[in-house]
Amino acid sequence: MSIRMKVWGDYACFTRPEMKSERVSYDVMTPSAARGIVESIFWHPGMKWMIDAIYVCKPILFTNIRRNEVSEKISCNVVRSGAKSGKPLYLATPQCIQQRATTALREVEYIIEAHFNMTDKAAPGDNPGKFQEMFTRRLKKGQCYRQPVLGCREFTAFFSPCEEIPSCPQELKGTRDLGYMLYDLDYSDPANIRPLYFRAVLVDGKLDLREVEMKS
Repeated sequence: MSIRMKVWGDYACFTRPEMKSERVSYDVMTPSAARGIVESIFWHPGMKWMIDAIYVCKPILFTNIRRNEVSEKISCNVVRSGAKSGKPLYLATPQCIQQRATTALREVEYIIEAHFNMTDKAAPGDNPGKFQEMFTRRLKKGQCYRQPVLGCREFTAFFSPCEEIPSCPQELKGTRDLGYMLYDLDYSDPANIRPLYFRAVLVDGKLDLREVEMKS
């Protein structure tokens, strides 16, 4: 079962993992970011979303901004201790706040095509038609479990159904090699979580993900 939806926003940042202290966005949305947006609208343990294609509907524009981030995270041990003792978790933001430069995208709009496969965690009463209808209804009503974002939490993603693929912008005509892009993370071995990459090629504004060759 397949779906098609439009997402857009003022800013987006799909961070390249090879960059360290400063954030630099990929040219287009990554497959994992697209899956996160779809899952924010409807997800169930009995289904697994697969992204088929991403269409870039506006010219690729970059901008530089500065964002406040924190340099620390609350450790797992502190979380476990807080869960047992009932003490509130605390991160002293004023003490570890850092201002970092971000190379982000602006005025973005994408079309996401995806399908889902049933998993062994589906209940006896679950079926593809049921899940398809639930997703479509939530998409039309603008419902979501959490507000979808375009890479970073402060970059809100707006969404709506898509009935027709718009024409490719003139600036995106032809073939553009985007280099290696993060596809997803492999959690098959929890002790060794591996990033998976693929060679991203944008053809007339379309990033086709149906037959990609993975590299770790």
